[in-house]
Order: sequence, then C-alpha cells, then structure tokens
Amino acid sequence: MSATTPDELVFRALPPARGQGFAITWWGRSWLKALEDTALDGERLRQGRRHARAGAVGAVSVRPGRLTAVVRGRDGVGHRADVLLRQLTAAEWDRFLHTVAGEGGHIAALLDREMSPQLVADAEAAGVDLLPGIGDLEPECECGEWDHCAHTAALSYQVARLLDADPFLLLLLRGRGERELTEEVQRRSAARAAPAGAAGPPPGVPAAEAFARWAAGPVPLPAPPPAVPEPGAGPALGGGVPPADGLDVEALAFLVADTAARCARLLAAAIGPGHAEAAVPAPLGLWEDAVRLAADGPEPRVAARLARGCGRSAVEMDVAVRAWRFGGRAALAVLDAPPAAVPAGALDLLASAWAGEDTRPVLRGGDGRWTVVGAGAQLRCDAEGRWWPFRKERGRWWPAGPAETDPAAALNAALGGGDDDRTGTAGGVPGASRRQARFSNTE
Repeated sequence: MSATTPDELVFRALPPARGQGFAITWWGRSWLKALEDTALDGERLRQGRRHARAGAVGAVSVRPGRLTAVVRGRDGVGHRADVLLRQLTAAEWDRFLHTVAGEGGHIAALLDREMSPQLVADAEAAGVDLLPGIGDLEPECECGEWDHCAHTAALSYQVARLLDADPFLLLLLRGRGERELTEEVQRRSAARAAPAGAAGPPPGVPAAEAFARWAAGPVPLPAPPPAVPEPGAGPALGGGVPPADGLDVEALAFLVADTAARCARLLAAAIGPGHAEAAVPAPLGLWEDAVRLAADGPEPRVAARLARGCGRSAVEMDVAVRAWRFGGRAALAVLDAPPAAVPAGALDLLASAWAGEDTRPVLRGGDGRWTVVGAGAQLRCDAEGRWWPFRKERGRWWPAGPAETDPAAALNAALGGGDDDRTGTAGGVPGASRRQARFSNTE
C-alpha cells in the first residue's frame, strides 16, 4: 500500500501473476464469479486476465463505491478503468453493524483478515448483500466500451488478489473503512454488555446446596438437545496466507466437513428412539475409513492421497469405493477377503437356482467365488450366505450391485455388462443376444 486516507486506500501495482490464480479465498472467488457472470464478452475477460497476469494494472485506488487504476493494453497505451459497486444505505449499515456486534467472532475473523461464511449469511438474513452479484460490478473505461472491457476486467482480477489478503476492502467499497467499522462495533458491543454487567454475574448454586440435592436422590437429567437440521459449515481456510509446509488445505477442509456430518449423524442417533439398546458397531480400520471418506466424493487429488496413505493404487481405491457404495464394510470385506467356505444352505440355494431350466450358466470355481464361464460375471458368497455380483471390467473384477439372498438375482446384476474373461466380447458370443449369451453354455 502506497497511500491512504480515511476514505481511500491506494495499493502499488502488483507484480505479474504468471502461473498463479487470482483468488484463493472463497470470497475472492465470489468476487470473480460476479464479474464472469456479468460480462457479456468472454474474450474480453480472457484479455483482462492476460493483462493482469502480465502486471499491466497500475496502482489501484479503493474508495467507497469505486475502484480505479490505469491499465496498459497490448499496445502499451494506458486507459483509466473504473469499477463501481453500490454503497450500502444508512439503514443497511445499521442492520449489518447490529448483526456483527451480536457475534464477537465476526469482527475477530475480519481483524484476522478472514471473512466468515456465517457473517455473509447473517448479513443476508438481515437484508444486506456484502458480496456482489450479477450486474453489481459496473464498468467505466476511457476506451469507451459500455460493457466490461479488457481494462476493467484486468482491474477486477487484480482486485481479487487484494481482497484475498484483506476482506475489509470489500466493506470499504460498500462505504465504511476498517477503523470506522471496528470503533462502531466496539461501541455497540459495549452498549449491549452494559445492562448485563450492571445486574452483576448470573446467580449460581452454592456447592453445598448442589451436593445436598445430589445426596438426596437421583437428579433428573436435562432434556436432550434438539436435532441438528444439517451439519454446520466449517471455518474458511486459507485467507490468502500461504499454508504451512505439508498442509493440504483442501484435504483439511474436506476432513472438517466430514467431521461435522458425522457429528450430526451421531447426535441424531443419540437422541433417537432405541439408542440405549442399539449395538455399538466395531470401529473402522484404516483402509475402511479411507474408503468411506473417498466414497463421499472428495476432489480426485484428495481421494488419491487417501489411497496412497493406505499403500493402495488409485484403481484399487475406485474399486473399493464402488463396493462401499453397494454395501459398506460388508461389501468391502467380500472384495478383499480371500475365498472361504460358505454356509451349506447357500450352496443348496445355488444348486437349485436354475432347477427346471433347459439351459443354465456354467459356473467355475468354488470356496465362495464362482465365475460364469464365457460371460465376464462372477458371484461371491459371504459368511452370512449373501450373494454379491461382480463384473469383469478392464481386466479387473468390479462390484456390480448390492448383496442378494437369491444367487440368480445376483447373477442378473453381474451380467449387466463387462468384458468376457476369455474373448473380451459381451457374453463370449459375438453378435448373440444378451439372453442367449447368458445361458449359451451347458454342463
């Protein structure tokens, strides 16, 4: 920053940003989304990105309602570019400050150069839009174009980098500077606390009285907490500050969201009927928990990291995730477990599944796994006598559906597609119908 007044901040020209993104934080990306959703000419946006990356944006002035900078085009000629954003009204500022003063974490996050998603949500609930939306970023440029040109786009992309480092700039654009805001929030917070402080600390219960109540007999427990409608949002990570060495911010954010979702499920189970009698499931092993996490659909890079952490390949993780989605840890056990003896009743069911059929599939194998000859399909039976369908795909056996008590139903799922284990043709009979392919071999 090269200059400052109460109502204006001026930032020196930033160095070129080749090979870097313009926004890391969620609010910086929201700023760019408003630009990209508003601009009518995608080519102008691309030119603006190139200008910003090349360091063609000069010193940036940020003041209430307006951004200004001189942007040099490819010909080296500079044009003054302005981007306008509506300032909040006095009534909107009053509602916003009332919201912030009621939650100390909001202003603390801003002072740490973080913008909490909850702050934006609370402001929206009060009828105040902090982040710009479609059409909110209005362009003005000496080049004469009425829509966003390469110059105003370059300025907007450059400002996203500034917003990453200091979200207070957005509030300055909306009409109030950092010092004015913090002083007003502190004044309102103190005014709120004064009545409570005048009444003294909240009354407590003397220890002797509390002990006497306990000694007299069981003390009724308080009512259980209410159910949580949905998991809470995690904190905003990053904030424009480079992460510590070895810290994967995206992976950490995914784990935070997963923890919140699991806590919500545990609370729902704890306050639900029959919780006291419910059996406690065995804890998940490392591989099981990694597959469970990957099945929730993280970024591919995070899923690959989960696989590496367990000494598995990305393909092994993909196969395991499909199994988990079909049947959780039971399906994963069938996928990884070696062939084993199965209940006699399951073998009797397999033997009678096609009784009376003129043609039936030829099964090869045993000990819990039977491969359909010439069809790229396989059945696996677990210790509970359930049948799991598998299908040959890309030279590997993949789960093809949930467990069935009827082996014929499981085989029907397994025969839904896949490579033949001998010829690579569907069903092993080129040109045959699927029904013919299923039962074209006899014992």
